Amino acid sequence: MRLWLPDRPGALGAVASRVGAVGGDVVGIDILERGAGRAIDELAVELPGDDLVPLLLQEVSEVDGVDVEQITPVADALHDPRLDALETAAVLVGAATASEALEELCHHAVRTVGAEWGVVLVLETGEVQATHGEPPAPGWLHAFVVGSRESSHVTTGMGGPEDVVWAPLPGAGMALVLGRQGAPFRARERRQAAALARIVDTRFRELPVWDSLAALATLAAVDAVFGLQLSGEQLKQCNTVLEIVELATRLRRR
Repeated sequence: MRLWLPDRPGALGAVASRVGAVGGDVVGIDILERGAGRAIDELAVELPGDDLVPLLLQEVSEVDGVDVEQITPVADALHDPRLDALETAAVLVGAATASEALEELCHHAVRTVGAEWGVVLVLETGEVQATHGEPPAPGWLHAFVVGSRESSHVTTGMGGPEDVVWAPLPGAGMALVLGRQGAPFRARERRQAAALARIVDTRFRELPVWDSLAALATLAAVDAVFGLQLSGEQLKQCNTVLEIVELATRLRRR
């Protein structure tokens, strides 16, 4: 249950009291955002039955200054957000290849942040490297990232559109983009996305960026886009996709 409430002592206790009045139990609390005298909290609530949800909503809404933004049923067992964050970091750091790191980033970022879809794309070209769910068209995603990349307010996770959040992987020359409908992304969720992107960006620099299949695909892409045939030795000199693009551009000008 995601709700707005006054950022003052006793406000959360009043909500918990109403949850208890309908036989519910608050088993988890996350503070998503604070500011201007208000807080946005997400409460994990266990109820004896689903039929009590309307009564819960009615009870909580009667607390002075409290507005319920969203109630989402949780089908799976409840997760500890802090433990989830540690497990996700361990998975990302343990990725054996660059492509695996990007796939895991996409999958775990969607799960951790609560997004409906996720994409990792190349900043300069918009080429999609990993995807999860059903994202918008690559062209739209690339235009969105390019249009907002000069805003530190967006790239640092401090703000941006309510339904889309993105975080840069500067060392890899890529960006993680996440989206959902119906529930705005809050400050904590934006910071989570940025932190996951930083972990993979750091790990990306330590990994052999191109496994054999990725190398073949990259050579074919360079040939198709630039009309150039790079050698394997030239490819090994590049640590990021951006460096490959810059190399191809230089060679084409000769």
